[in-house]
Amino acid sequence: MAGFRNKGLVATRRAALTLIGAGAFAAGRITSARAAAADDEVLTEAKVLRDPDVPVAGNPDGNISIIEWSDYNCPYCRKLEPELRQVVQDDGKVRLVMKDWPILGPISVTAARIALAAKFQGKYHQAHDAMMGVSSRLTEPRINELLAAAGVDMDRLKRDLTDRAKDIDAVLKRNNEQAEAFGFSGTPSFIVGKYRVPGVLSMTEFEQVIADARKAKMN
Repeated sequence: MAGFRNKGLVATRRAALTLIGAGAFAAGRITSARAAAADDEVLTEAKVLRDPDVPVAGNPDGNISIIEWSDYNCPYCRKLEPELRQVVQDDGKVRLVMKDWPILGPISVTAARIALAAKFQGKYHQAHDAMMGVSSRLTEPRINELLAAAGVDMDRLKRDLTDRAKDIDAVLKRNNEQAEAFGFSGTPSFIVGKYRVPGVLSMTEFEQVIADARKAKMN
């Protein structure tokens, strides 16, 4: 995991999994064991799983959701990206909900805002993939270069960054409030079904957590 609050990778990643409380989806709410009453308003199923302004990859009708909070300047997010996408593709029944959570400085915020602005022209995934696909730290000129090469209309992007600023900032605010309510301390962090996963998993571990989440959903 990366992030200004990060305390390092968990040595035994499977041990880091937390099953969200038994009433996880009761009354349409996702709740964590430590969530206060105020958090109940932040961690609703609709806001966490079904926010219409948050992009989704994989199978939109999948029977299990993976919610990922990530930062474009996070090296662990970049390393994990192709493996996570492969797991989602191989499974075929996973919704991947992509929460931009820019916690690694001003350029991370710029990158997240640009990616969300690209959504208004149907190019979020192209922007996301372009920025996640580099190995060096991003700068604003580099971001513009990457997105132009990915086919993003840069003139429209600039207009949407201005015209849709309140909408974009509202999404980032919701994403941040949810991450903090779940107690995440860095990126990447995940909810897989009813499991809280604060860190990086291997492909095999993700496959196992998905299987566990499906079993938990049946109970």
